[in-house]
Amino acid sequence: MISLRRTDTSIVGRWWWTVDRWTLLALALLVALGIILILAASPPVAARLRLDAFHFVRRQIGFAVPACVVLMLVSYLNQIGIRRLAIAGFLGSIALLTLTLFLGTEINGARRWLDIGGFVLQPSEFAKPFFIVVTAYLIAKRQTSPGFPGIAVSALMLALVLTFLLLQPDFGMAVVVCAVWLAQVFMAGLPLGWLVVMGALGITGLGFAYALLPHVASRIDRFLDPASGDSFQIETAREAFMQGGLFGRGPGEGVVKNVLPDAHTDFIFAVAGEEFGAITCMILIALFAFVVLRGFARALQTTNYFVLLASAGLLIQFGAQAAINIGVNLHLMPTKGMTLPFISYGGSSLMALALLAGMVLALTRHRADLAGDLGPVERGPGARGATAGGRPS
Repeated sequence: MISLRRTDTSIVGRWWWTVDRWTLLALALLVALGIILILAASPPVAARLRLDAFHFVRRQIGFAVPACVVLMLVSYLNQIGIRRLAIAGFLGSIALLTLTLFLGTEINGARRWLDIGGFVLQPSEFAKPFFIVVTAYLIAKRQTSPGFPGIAVSALMLALVLTFLLLQPDFGMAVVVCAVWLAQVFMAGLPLGWLVVMGALGITGLGFAYALLPHVASRIDRFLDPASGDSFQIETAREAFMQGGLFGRGPGEGVVKNVLPDAHTDFIFAVAGEEFGAITCMILIALFAFVVLRGFARALQTTNYFVLLASAGLLIQFGAQAAINIGVNLHLMPTKGMTLPFISYGGSSLMALALLAGMVLALTRHRADLAGDLGPVERGPGARGATAGGRPS
């Protein structure tokens, strides 16, 4: 049996005693619960598509194995390695997003996917975490190079990413990317007045989207007034939660998966509510909350500005994605095709989330090299408080 002692100076030993093992456990539980829920939700979907009953289960397990390997390998990196990975990954994602506009597969009026040798890849899933880390690097660079226009350059990058997302179109993901970027620049000390202006521009953009994009208007109208259009999926999901109660109808006993086309993806939380009950749903929510809050607690212990901004941005994206999916299932917000992290079926989503989680684990490891070359977070009497628009104190 392999024993890892605190005095073990091997690569694995140093990693094991510096990584957050509680977060690793929570992530492992999410992956395992995801496979169980896909086993419950996907057979009827596979039957409708005339596939083998366990087609999606086998594919998800096939995705999960390399995703776990990627998560572990990325979590070994130091912050310099994370920056290099993010820069290379962002450039590669932009190239793939460009190809998607011309060679992408169109599904339900959206062109977001590339078919590469039978594997359907969604480049925008990978662009999000890489963009967040690169943005953190550009903003943090201002500490060592005061004249460096980090926020301006990151704003140009944001505009580029938003252009690709809106051309697909993927308005919901564009909103999430904007929200994370705004959170990062707020933590960086951008004056509150500028944030108000940007927020006003965002609301204006939402108004234009409602006026010019019929599918956006339809989703908002159906959320505000279900009788205004087809709200079958939302009403069915709500019925599933009511039928499930506290303890659920039992594994395999649910009926919502027989009628919802996206039971194994967008509405897998409803399947969990019907078959396993509200208690299981609360456990899932608690796991997501634990990963986010534990990550923030670890990030706030560092004195490195880049690590703080990058970790916070990645955790906000992870939490926002989970909150949006759950909110849609509970009819707390308009429908949006966004997966539940590590739970919903999907290779691109699983791999991108593995990269995100691996980067968070790498950045929040307890080690001396977290001081890095991008300067510490401002502390002491001269530091401005985050609530006043300054850098976190």
